[in-house]
Formats: sequence, C-alpha cells, structure tokens
Amino acid sequence: MKDKKVFKENTLKKRICNGEQLFGAWIETGSATNVEILAHLGFDYLLIDLEHGQGDLSDLIAMLRAAKVADTPCVVRVPWNDPVYLKRVLDAGADSLMIPMVENAAEAKAAVRACRYPPEGTRGYAAPAVRASNYGSMKDYMIRANANLLLILQIETEAAVREAAAIADVDGVDIMFLGVNDMAGSIGRLEQLDHADARALVATAETTLKAKGAVLGTVPSTGASWQSLFESGYQFVPVASDVGLMRDAAVACIAEQRQFKLKVAAPSSSSKPMAAGY
Repeated sequence: MKDKKVFKENTLKKRICNGEQLFGAWIETGSATNVEILAHLGFDYLLIDLEHGQGDLSDLIAMLRAAKVADTPCVVRVPWNDPVYLKRVLDAGADSLMIPMVENAAEAKAAVRACRYPPEGTRGYAAPAVRASNYGSMKDYMIRANANLLLILQIETEAAVREAAAIADVDGVDIMFLGVNDMAGSIGRLEQLDHADARALVATAETTLKAKGAVLGTVPSTGASWQSLFESGYQFVPVASDVGLMRDAAVACIAEQRQFKLKVAAPSSSSKPMAAGY
C-alpha cells in the first residue's frame, strides 16, 4: 500500500536536479476531478494555476488530495508574490511553487524568504497544526521543509529580462520560467510571438539564463514547439491543459459528428430526380 502522507520527499525537485526533462499539464478549472483524471495518465507533474485559473485554497487542497491518489507531483502557481498567500499555500501542503511577474533580484529574494522558515526566511510558524506537516505528526517538518521546496520564478517583462541574470543568482531559485506572451506584451507585441522583436526578447532571456546555468521552463509557443524546447535544453515544459484537452477533444468530436450527418443527408448518386410540377 502506498504511503499517502502529505509530506514526502519532493521527487519533482530531485528529478530536476538530476537533469531530467519533464512535461506536465496545467489545471485551469480548479476541478479536483480533472486533477484525478490527469494524475493517472502519466504526466510528470500537474501545474495548478491559481493566478489565472479557477479555484481558492479549499479547492487547492481538494486538488492536491486528488493528485496524491496517483502520486503525481503538483506545482502551484500563486496569484502574486504575496508572503501571506505563499504561507497559506505552503501550509496547505504545496511543496513546489511558481510565482509570476518577478521583476528583479530584490523581489526574488523576498519570495525565497517568504517560503522558508527562519533563519533562512520569514515564513510564519504553525507547523504542529498545518496539513503540510501531516497535521503535526511529522515532528521534523520545519527542519526539512526549506530544503524540500521547489521554487519557480517567472520572467515575464522586458524589464525582468534585463534583470534575469541577477534573479537567477538568488539562492533558493530552482527554475526560471519564461512567460513569453507577457514578455511580448511588455513591448507591445501581445500574441505576436512570431514577430522578430518578440523572438529576440525571448532569445536574449534564454542566452542570459543559459550562461548562468539556470534551469529553464516555459510553454510551447510560435516558433518553439515542446520538442524544440526540450532539444534546446529546457527541463520544465507544461505541454497541455485540462481546458485545452477537453475543448479540443470536444471540437474534434463535434466536427466528426457533423461530417457524418452531412454524409447521411447527402442524396446518393443513384437517386432519381424529382418530376417537375406538382
């Protein structure tokens, strides 16, 4: 029987540190059922989106429980670099976090501090009572929690690209994740990822971060399929989402049914023409 305790070694972090290239799926609906379905199918991780996705902290706990059934790791994207919200998500049992819109080293350091217990950080203490410590049954949770954390910071603006090297140097940052559409938007090219200026900004970020030896993550986009991203050295690439998978499957299903109806309704070549008149 598998151990279903909340706190376990962060295998996702271990695999990243070992140089593995991992693919996952976004959870945008806030649905524990969708998490449970996808958790059984073989994704390396599920990325629960609380920034743009639906769901609150209660939904998050239900989703984490659903993923635990299949022992599929979860990353939680929080809405903002907010120490209060980060504390609550960590207490709820998340051990891998993604923080959007980090602009400079000072913000990166603040994120690291908010996620770690003293003396390495400023995370508030409630270890004996929280879900993350198996409700206090894990006595050394506070000692192990800091090292067990996987922290992903998103670079999403032109200004952040200029500061990317300094952000990557911050101790405690595990993955640098490029938000390519927001990066393009910051230079007036939102949803124009094939534009030379947008591609150049992404290339600058990649060159800078690879020179620092940073672990890279991003989403597939124009000119950058998930295959090419992995080939170029990215290790963390969400390749699908629960919304996209359901929507695209439904569109394909409906199109197939409509084609069938058209075929059935079409007159056969052997049909005789109707006589003129009444």
